[in-house]
Parts: sequence; structure tokens; C-alpha cells
Amino acid sequence: MSTIDIEESLDASRARRLKAATSGQHDGLDEQIMAQNPFANRERYGRFVTVQREFHRDIDGLYLSHALGRLLPGLSSRRRLGLIEQDLSDLGIVPASLRDRPEFDGKGADVPTAIGWLYVAEGSNLGAAFLLKAAGRLGLSESFGARHLAAAPEGRAAHWRTFTMALDAVDLSDPEEERAVAGARAAFSRVQELVSDLLGPAAGT
Repeated sequence: MSTIDIEESLDASRARRLKAATSGQHDGLDEQIMAQNPFANRERYGRFVTVQREFHRDIDGLYLSHALGRLLPGLSSRRRLGLIEQDLSDLGIVPASLRDRPEFDGKGADVPTAIGWLYVAEGSNLGAAFLLKAAGRLGLSESFGARHLAAAPEGRAAHWRTFTMALDAVDLSDPEEERAVAGARAAFSRVQELVSDLLGPAAGT
């Protein structure tokens, strides 16, 4: 299945609606990250992985939620926090946790809000092939330093499709749909905040 086929299959789906509602933030975040030249060297890449670590610490509780796991089968197997921490260890980085914690930390989130955050987290893995290739130019790989960017055994597209099919099957009211959108927007805002705080100015500026 091509990327176009996947996109067309999501036309009426919750994932497609979330994408439409957050496309501006998503594009802005991509530009913000790449402007910081995160693959210039291993030090800068380490900062990028630290951003990932903080975000996934925020949401790790969602992947461990039994209630969400019943709605989204296999959710716990999608956790990437452990892989991120292994990558940091490979790079010789012991990150300090941020002192200011976000209002959302994955604990006690309602289902619609959690769906929005998980949509952002899982969507980032769908597009990570480019990032993995860039990490490869630094001598990193799926088994050293870039574990969290690796594709699932069944492939990125199939892994994403399985997630979005489960996402679409969750019954939400109109107000709950709005909370899911708010959750996705909050997740993008959180990553933008982390990029500003932890990735720092571009090399050479």
C-alpha cells in the first residue's frame, strides 16, 4: 500500500480529522526542529533524543493504561521510552529531567485527550524513516543510538494503519472529539516547548 492509498483510506477517519486540525502545528514543528540542525553531529542529535525522552516520559503512562489498552490493542508494545533511554545511554548522555513539569503527564487523562496525545506520538514514528537515514550518517542505527527511530517489524505503514483502525473504532461524542483535537494540539505544543528549551540554537549560530 502506498502513502497515497493510506491517506485516501483515512479521508473520513478520526486520524484524518486530527491531521487536518493540527497540520499547521505539525508543519511548524518540523520546520522548528530542522532549523536547529539536529543531525549536524552526535552532540546535537543527543539533544534531539533528549527532547524525545522528555515527551515520552510525559506520555508513558498512557501506554501502560489498562483502559486505553482495551480500546487500542497492543498499545503497551508501542512504548518507546525504553528505546529512547537506551539510545541516550549509547550516546553517553545522562539527561537531567526538566524541573517544570507540564500540566499533562499521562496520569488521569480522559480517553479523548489521551487519544489526541497518542495520535501525535504514533504519527511521529510513521515519518521517522527520514530521521533514521539522517542518524545513519552519524554512524547510528536501529541497534545503536537510533533504536527509537526503527520501523516496526511489520513496517511503518502497517503499524500506523493498525493503530488508526483501533483509533477510529473508539466511540466518541462530538464534545469528546473536540477534546481529542485539543489533546493533539497540546501534544504538539509540548514538543515545540521542549525543542525550544532543549535543542537550543542551531550549530554555528
